[in-house]
Amino acid sequence: MKLPWKDSQHVYGLISRQLHWAMALLFAWQFFGMFIKVTVGRSPLTAFLVSTHRPIGLLLLGLCLLRVFWALANAKRRPAYAATLAGRLARLGHITLYVLMLLIPALALLRQFGSGKAFSVFGVTITEETGIEIPWMTAPADLLHGLLAWGLLAVIAGHVLMVVVHRYRLKDNTLGRMLGPEPLSQR
Repeated sequence: MKLPWKDSQHVYGLISRQLHWAMALLFAWQFFGMFIKVTVGRSPLTAFLVSTHRPIGLLLLGLCLLRVFWALANAKRRPAYAATLAGRLARLGHITLYVLMLLIPALALLRQFGSGKAFSVFGVTITEETGIEIPWMTAPADLLHGLLAWGLLAVIAGHVLMVVVHRYRLKDNTLGRMLGPEPLSQR
């Protein structure tokens, strides 16, 4: 069964799914790294994981921007939210996810630009070392980046919990929209 590239009223298409699951894996990597940093402290594993945090964060920001543009391009074709309180809450939850997925790395990028330190990602220099820190650029991320990131983890946990509720309590095909093939009766 061939999965369509674009979304439909019944399922998310191949591109939406690839963006969703790639970002899920990268966020898992980011949170695993920060969990190790908090629980283990300084170690070779911690140093390795922390060294990947900024490049992966920039990659996540790029993927999230792509995901937003793709969602807007597919807005009329995507599975609709239910016209109920639960549907409105689901929409609010997804909007919250997108806002945090954009805001958190954007704050970190602003901090990086204001730090005066060099920044290279995957061998490409993004900024050169200036040695001049710009406090108004570093302060917002210093204050909010970590706090919002742990908040994002809580929203992701709620997102996963609702998938489980839909699957085992409501017994609907919400998970199938992002995971399974398009149902034969829906094509």
